[in-house]
Amino acid sequence: MSGFTKAHRPDSFIRVRIASVNAIGPGKADLLEAIAETGSVSAASRRLRISYRRSWDLVKSLNGAFRVPLVDLVKGGAKGGGARLTETGREVLTLYRRMESAAEGAIATDLAAFRALLREEE
Repeated sequence: MSGFTKAHRPDSFIRVRIASVNAIGPGKADLLEAIAETGSVSAASRRLRISYRRSWDLVKSLNGAFRVPLVDLVKGGAKGGGARLTETGREVLTLYRRMESAAEGAIATDLAAFRALLREEE
């Protein structure tokens, strides 16, 4: 998985907030990525070590923030339920990761200078 868990998050990250919609940030992006890789909200929750309820709340938030849902949910049946990213979900994740990478590159020099001003950890 190319995303980051909360414990291994880089020093800087971006959150896309447009008007009053907190559209996507690192946690939601990690969840989308985990759902894409596992095909399941519950498996994604376990992978990211967050509660199943929290994952569902994030999926509902994501699906409600965009014109079309980012995550397609399949109810249980003979083969069980599952989840997958829609085409828009994959596009949103790709755009977010691209913005994240561009932002990291854009601030690298200033971030290093900022770190040099911080007190050393003991």
